[in-house]
Amino acid sequence: MSYKDILEKARAGDRISAMEACQLFRTAPLLTLGETANYLTRQKHPEPIVTYIVDRNINYTNICISQCRFCAFYRHTDHPEGYLLEWPILEKKIEETLAQGGIQILMQGGLHPQLEITFFEELLTRIKTHFPEIHIHGFSPPEIIHISRQSNLTIPQTLVRLKAAGLGSIPGGGAEILSDRVRKLISPNKCTSQEWLLVMEQAHKLGLRTTATMMYGHIETIEERIEHLIKLRELQDKTGGFTAFIPWSFQHPNTALGKQKPSFAFDYLKTLAIARIVLDNFANIQASWVTQGSKIAQIALFFGANDLGSTMLEENVVRSAGVSFCLTEADLRRLIADIGFIPYRRNTFYDLISS
Repeated sequence: MSYKDILEKARAGDRISAMEACQLFRTAPLLTLGETANYLTRQKHPEPIVTYIVDRNINYTNICISQCRFCAFYRHTDHPEGYLLEWPILEKKIEETLAQGGIQILMQGGLHPQLEITFFEELLTRIKTHFPEIHIHGFSPPEIIHISRQSNLTIPQTLVRLKAAGLGSIPGGGAEILSDRVRKLISPNKCTSQEWLLVMEQAHKLGLRTTATMMYGHIETIEERIEHLIKLRELQDKTGGFTAFIPWSFQHPNTALGKQKPSFAFDYLKTLAIARIVLDNFANIQASWVTQGSKIAQIALFFGANDLGSTMLEENVVRSAGVSFCLTEADLRRLIADIGFIPYRRNTFYDLISS
């Protein structure tokens, strides 16, 4: 089957296989892929709307025992730059977020060797007591697994307790590539691909919606990128709990993988378009202006993306790797409007709030 046949199959609403997706990666022209991805996006979102959310990333600690080779953010326990945010600082960050119209905080941190479930329960409870209106989108699957192990709890027990304390949804961080060959090489101390998927499945069963991510462009093969997408598609078939998919390219400066050849915009747009074609059961795909910049983010809105993500009033992890694109809400709205779409604020669950 030629790439043209595969794209026609996708346009007709038929699901493509892993082998067919790999063929698209290797043989389909970029603009042809983009045309099909855009067609599929418009089928799911016929209104000329592009969404975004006003929120803030809060990295509550950078102390981490995982020591992933792609990460420039983490610090050892005794490192002078290691930190665990104290309440007054965290409180100020949330107040600033609300003052700028934010409705959510995205809380993620390192795998701290001394924090157990009670720390997170007290933290969540304190946040919701002082700021009941804020939505907490927090703790990626590796963090959930780490908390469960530190606390001698099962994953479901951990999720139940975090949800009861105020956790509203879970970000898709820590997925990298859902291939254990890759994970053993770039993040050997982090959870396996099956464990990542298990956290998400258990979260969905408890009514916690989540996002899914992919960090590509390091040591993975094309087949492993597709393996990642297929695993997400299979779990979405089972639970329907993913709200969106967000791919981004590996940022190599200041990391142990720094000698890797960087991935550029061509690869990003191709990966994005194929993700839209493969993930036929995902309603939303997010463009990563944080790693690609504003111009590529605009192009991404014609290559399968329908959302520009967050205003990110604060971002530390990607910045640690030497990449620092900063956009205000006004910038995001202008980027959307300049290419003919209507900007809309949304919430975590992709409900429209205001234009």
